Amino acid sequence: MMKNELIITNARLVDPASGKDAQGALWIKNGKIKDVQWGNAPEAPEDVETRDARGNVIAPGLIDTRVSTGEPGHEYRETLESASNAAAAGGVTSFLLMPDTSPVIDDGALVDYVIRRADATSKVKILPSAAISKGLKGEDLTEFGLLKAAGAKAFTDGDSSIQSTSMLKNAFTYAKNFDMPILHHVGDRELIGDGVMNAGILATGLGLKGIPHEAETIPLARDLQLADMTGVRYHAAQISCAKSAALIDFAKQQNDQVSAGISINNLCLNENDIGSYRTYFKLNPPLRAEDERMAMVEALRAGTIDILHSAHDPQDTEGKRRPFAEATDGAIGMETMLSAALRLVQEEQISLLQLLATLTINPAKLLGLDSGRLAKGAPADLIEVDLNYPWVVSETNLHSKSQNTAFEHARLFGKVMTTWVNGKTVYTENA
Repeated sequence: MMKNELIITNARLVDPASGKDAQGALWIKNGKIKDVQWGNAPEAPEDVETRDARGNVIAPGLIDTRVSTGEPGHEYRETLESASNAAAAGGVTSFLLMPDTSPVIDDGALVDYVIRRADATSKVKILPSAAISKGLKGEDLTEFGLLKAAGAKAFTDGDSSIQSTSMLKNAFTYAKNFDMPILHHVGDRELIGDGVMNAGILATGLGLKGIPHEAETIPLARDLQLADMTGVRYHAAQISCAKSAALIDFAKQQNDQVSAGISINNLCLNENDIGSYRTYFKLNPPLRAEDERMAMVEALRAGTIDILHSAHDPQDTEGKRRPFAEATDGAIGMETMLSAALRLVQEEQISLLQLLATLTINPAKLLGLDSGRLAKGAPADLIEVDLNYPWVVSETNLHSKSQNTAFEHARLFGKVMTTWVNGKTVYTENA
């Protein structure tokens, strides 16, 4: 057996980058894809290890553009190591780390710290983002050039939304000059106010203050105009309603530097899931009505929404076991993201190729990565998925340090069986 070589045979190769979905074989050598054979593959050399995929899907590893952890500062919620374990189990081979740590990732030394800690402890590739504003306060810009030089892959204020139009214009201008993407969460602070869920009849019935769609669409309209003015690579981090999708669609007709993302929560859940004040469903942006969720599915299918992400945000029990209005926002999601999204494929609302594009090649393009594709010379960041594997989500069996999943007890079909990063196996189901 030759070292660092593996040929995966009898596979359903799904490569969104080329639009191909067919039987074939894949040859991995020294952490990269050496060859891709579509159709009937030639017999493997005797001195190379082979693996029979048994007809399972082999696809590029997922790239998650929105992951929060507790490290540094709140390691009791999640460490880089535990987050990487959750990522590997969910088929996520690379993820963009949000800067909302303690201290905030707003200078080069902290970017370097994350890179070194990830190299030492993580099974997957952790890509640091850097804050747009110092301390995420929305008042003073960070040093974009120094942060890029340190290794930051994007600029974002995480779940904080910059309210100052002039400051955001300056941020877009600097990001354009450094050829870096801006991933901005849109939210009008005054319109959100004390709101804790989607504004509407359900919120009124539960006695909770609502968040109107306009809290998202008004700052989004502003951002899109600033993006057109400055030419920045702008990504609306997570939209949740039909009016936002319409704004994105219109902007894309004028500006090819605009993209949009959505969380698995807003794609697969709605406000009714809150039920009797279930705080695991207190999220940002809030879960919307079912017709809005369906509009998001259509926007994803049509390509208006480019990227699907987990919005992985571990919270401890103390933060969640409170009255709904006082509970912290957020849910973990890397381990369940793909399986939950496969419901749309099973219901024929979107093709497997389209879905995987939003999880692989599209985020790779946004972040300037050479992964996300099945091609000669690409990193061997891969997943094997059994589309018919039945399982039930249980928070006690998840790999994250926190257990605040919005998919507890969900019955899902389709699961990652194996995850490879640079050709190395980092997860095997039931191993």
